[in-house]
Amino acid sequence: MRAEPIAGRYERVEEIGSGGMGHVWRGYDSILDREVAIKLIRVEAVQTPQQAEEFAKRFRREARVTARIQHHGVPQVYDAVLDRSYDRLYLVMEFVRGTALRAFIDPQHPLPVTWAAAIAAQICTVLSHAHAIPVVHRDLKPDNVLVTADGAIKLLDFGIAAILRTDVTRLTATGSALGTHHYMPPEQIQNAQITPQSDLYALGCVLHELLAGQRVFAGGSDFELWHQHVTEPPPPLRTLRHDMPAAIEELVLDLLAKAPEDRPADAYDVYERLLPFLPLPGSAPPASEHASSAMPDPTLVYRRPNAPRRRPAPAPVVPAPRSETSTDNPAAVLQTEVRDAIKAAVSQSDELLDDERFAQAAEVLEGVIGPASEALGAESPRVLGLRSRRAAILIIGGDFRRALPEFDALAAAYARTAGPTSEDALECLRQAAHCRAELGQATTALRQFRQVLTHVRAASGDVSPTALDLRFNIGILLVSEDKAAQAADELQPLHDDLCVVYGPDHELTREVADLLARLRLAADG
Repeated sequence: MRAEPIAGRYERVEEIGSGGMGHVWRGYDSILDREVAIKLIRVEAVQTPQQAEEFAKRFRREARVTARIQHHGVPQVYDAVLDRSYDRLYLVMEFVRGTALRAFIDPQHPLPVTWAAAIAAQICTVLSHAHAIPVVHRDLKPDNVLVTADGAIKLLDFGIAAILRTDVTRLTATGSALGTHHYMPPEQIQNAQITPQSDLYALGCVLHELLAGQRVFAGGSDFELWHQHVTEPPPPLRTLRHDMPAAIEELVLDLLAKAPEDRPADAYDVYERLLPFLPLPGSAPPASEHASSAMPDPTLVYRRPNAPRRRPAPAPVVPAPRSETSTDNPAAVLQTEVRDAIKAAVSQSDELLDDERFAQAAEVLEGVIGPASEALGAESPRVLGLRSRRAAILIIGGDFRRALPEFDALAAAYARTAGPTSEDALECLRQAAHCRAELGQATTALRQFRQVLTHVRAASGDVSPTALDLRFNIGILLVSEDKAAQAADELQPLHDDLCVVYGPDHELTREVADLLARLRLAADG
């Protein structure tokens, strides 16, 4: 049973994390039809109505301040919601796909110096924007650093520790300091003033761990760990790793200075000291440089700054099903639960479509395609129908980039199962051409439109609704490609046919007439 939407619009789809600060769900904003991250902030922290009201005020204030950071390395804050019971507070934020930095820390394989420097430099960039407001993170740690697929860094949970500050809200029963003990600066442990230099100490802890593969201090207990952070000197990196540059070791030791005033002046200063270890734009990674193959290269943002979006990988070719998995008798294969799941998914996607929530409708279908493929076969008519439905929804929602590889794959699948000139194969090819036209791939789109038109003409003539639409698409593409003469050669006979089929006052007839008039005007000019 689905949970009630938060504030009537934010739907929780699946829990993606939990911890001391609260629970996090991937969800959807039903109004704007987009994925969001929904964070529940410590529901157990509020004990009285007075605490709830005070907590809510601080929550909203910190959420507003955090929303002002406006940096691509910080997920955007969309909303701050206090529910009707006054004991649940939610942050609704940009949903970011990535992996926590913690997953890439390996004691046996510390990161290359340039990789660690690139991560720290990206964090410095974010901190410089936050500290200028000023917003202090207070809980910087590898678990709050997200690495995206292109190696970019996202810093999570800004302002959450400030919301839960014990010196104002007194939310913890023991009054203990909030934060993660392995990365907590001495002043935070001693409940002294928190400043931007507190974040720099935590950054020093993170950078040390990336380079050494182990934390600065181990500490058998919280008390021992606190004592080490407050009184003991950190181990120099070159005692742990022989290839460590002296300048990097010195920077980490400066970041880990016990007194805030002895640390670097600000995040920009740290960034400047990291610059010599960052790659130059256009450079290639050294052949000797390697790290966990699972980790995206964090130096990519410096090697190829502000680079274009990566080209999508070619769609995988789905092999034809083997004879022993033939779906000649799908009723024998289809399990009751799968059949019910398909029916429910189609029904739910219809409801979402009625509300124009296209992205969520496509996801609902995507969730049932995998199980249906296993039960029926990847190229059974029912599975291909589900995939076609999902791809069509992507087009309706304007997501041509995701729809294109699916229609390419579907066209190939229908060509194998029903024949290359079957209605389904040609329709998928037509939709792929439509996606390419929208994405600016005009040459390929024209070729595919003409290919489909050839078969449609052979099957149903030159003036069937599909043929007329294809001829119009071809003419429009030729106009956009500045091929006026070819466009006129296509559009003039189309206009003549439209006058006969639909009449001169039909909307499409008038649109083609207007196009021809503009082409003639341009030619005369």
